[in-house]
Amino acid sequence: MTARKAYAQAFVEMRVEDPEAESALAVARERLAAGRALADLRRLRLFELAGALAGPDVIAARLHASTQFYNPAKERCRIRTSSADPAPLAANEALVLVFERGGERRPAAERWWRHQERRRVEIREGVVWVLTAAPGADPAELAGELAVLRDRGHGLLANPHVEEHRVCVGEAPPLDWISRRPPAAGRRARRGS
Repeated sequence: MTARKAYAQAFVEMRVEDPEAESALAVARERLAAGRALADLRRLRLFELAGALAGPDVIAARLHASTQFYNPAKERCRIRTSSADPAPLAANEALVLVFERGGERRPAAERWWRHQERRRVEIREGVVWVLTAAPGADPAELAGELAVLRDRGHGLLANPHVEEHRVCVGEAPPLDWISRRPPAAGRRARRGS
């Protein structure tokens, strides 16, 4: 009998101001109509782990022990191992996950993990943009306007030619957010997809 595949997420955020997020916020506010409804913009890195995983304390120790994931001196890491665990999302925020199409797997990190744990784990990485809507603005609408670059006046976070994106509003994202297949064209998208 094979063990059921478990999932975990590690959200990594800088402890100090993030120049890339500050720059993206400035561009959005100065050049995009939708940017005026943006109160704040943060950037996190998301690691998705899938496989025979140990408990959250062991996962945290492994992530902390390797430079493959984050630098504890300048970044903090929050782990989710259950859909009931909180995500970095407030009521007036939307999450936009962006990752390179076909380039989200992290083979070096997977080899390191296998060497440490003697278990095979798939590791994927993406960037999560946390869009904070200004009072009166709709976070879902804001994410819809800013997620995908369409032209000079519309979109900002994902280049549709090389990147995939997923939007989550109002609930925590699924633990398999990066590896989850997007809904088929023509079908209504589920929340968190």
